[in-house]
Amino acid sequence: MREDSRRTDAKNPDEARDRLPGASTANRRAPLGMQRRDLCAAAAGTAALFLLGAAGRASSAQRPVRPPGGQNEAEFLARCIRCDRCRSICPTSAIGVGTIAGGLVQMRTPVMVFLSGDCDFCRKCVEVCPTGALQDFDPDTAKIGTAELTDSCIALRTGGCTKCYEMCPYDAISLSDTMAPVIDAGRCNGCGTCVKVCPANVFQAFRGEAVRGVRIAASEKTLRTDATARDETPNALPGRSPAQPPESGGRANS
Repeated sequence: MREDSRRTDAKNPDEARDRLPGASTANRRAPLGMQRRDLCAAAAGTAALFLLGAAGRASSAQRPVRPPGGQNEAEFLARCIRCDRCRSICPTSAIGVGTIAGGLVQMRTPVMVFLSGDCDFCRKCVEVCPTGALQDFDPDTAKIGTAELTDSCIALRTGGCTKCYEMCPYDAISLSDTMAPVIDAGRCNGCGTCVKVCPANVFQAFRGEAVRGVRIAASEKTLRTDATARDETPNALPGRSPAQPPESGGRANS
């Protein structure tokens, strides 16, 4: 009798399962084969939606700004092995890592972020790149991108901020009659100093804004048309006389 029961269980696993103590009514109704098919279909659907979403984000996202010497995007992606050496050696922390927001192809590849540092074209990232994804460049003419104003720029609405104009080391930013920044794309080399010093995301945090008033966009042009030397001296504001040095001898006695 026991042998007959075992043979029946081997032929009908679903019935054998239903006889187990604590078996739920739902499990009794659904055969094992159906449960497996449903699980496989759900997994395949989830994977398809994930890939579709990643592809959609990649197509809508802007081309990332690469470190100096990596402006040929196709060649860069073909050579980059995502070793993270360029990011690790960057002395100004201007190099970050691509995320899923840029698509699967961009994940873990080096991108310029400029949130905590600018690029001084020191060539260290090129020197440590083991595959030649970052090519050597002329720091006097190299261009990794172009600065562009965003809707968060305070000066566009009020003319009350001149930080990017003051700090641009290549004199690529001037001021209009309304004190709004005007960017000279020929002089700009995408160093990111303007992004680093922009206070728009801090001064407008009460509005829920986290975007800065200027950003660096990847550009097809990789050479500057103006060879202005880097100058760390802030630009003088129009209509203001330069600060006078204090007189020697200290404060006069009354």
